[in-house]
Amino acid sequence: RLMTDDNQKRIDRAVELFMKGYNCSQSVTVAFADLYGFSEEQALKMSAGFGGGIGRMRQTCGAFCGAVALAGMDCGATDGADREGKSHNYRVVQNMAAKYKDRNGSLICAEILGLNGAKAVPVSAEASERTPEYYKNRPCAMKVKSAATIFAEYLESK
Repeated sequence: RLMTDDNQKRIDRAVELFMKGYNCSQSVTVAFADLYGFSEEQALKMSAGFGGGIGRMRQTCGAFCGAVALAGMDCGATDGADREGKSHNYRVVQNMAAKYKDRNGSLICAEILGLNGAKAVPVSAEASERTPEYYKNRPCAMKVKSAATIFAEYLESK
């Protein structure tokens, strides 16, 4: 299904942001956050900790976490007693998760990076240096594109 030009530009921008050094979650979140009245700086800060599978712990994919943050901006419940609103948001997130897992094989950063079971890869807080080698060996730009595409598909299906 073809994307609207606006959404395609947002998907491309997400990948571009990642290639400029922003983390996976920031890249997805920033590309759409203006739709919800957030500045680029606010979007960068609110999504910063989700990079690298949440704090570089290689847990839930940060690119997918960016899409989850966007789903909250789009349809998150704002009343603690709004069970229907909460349930709607959870359905949106679960549908996006199913698509992401189907297209990428996993929601887990370590599995996507092929690190599962690799005891030699300790968790580190040190951000990776963004070298040509880094981009060549990582599937992350494509995961950013996938998460941004899934969010754009959600927007277009509403």
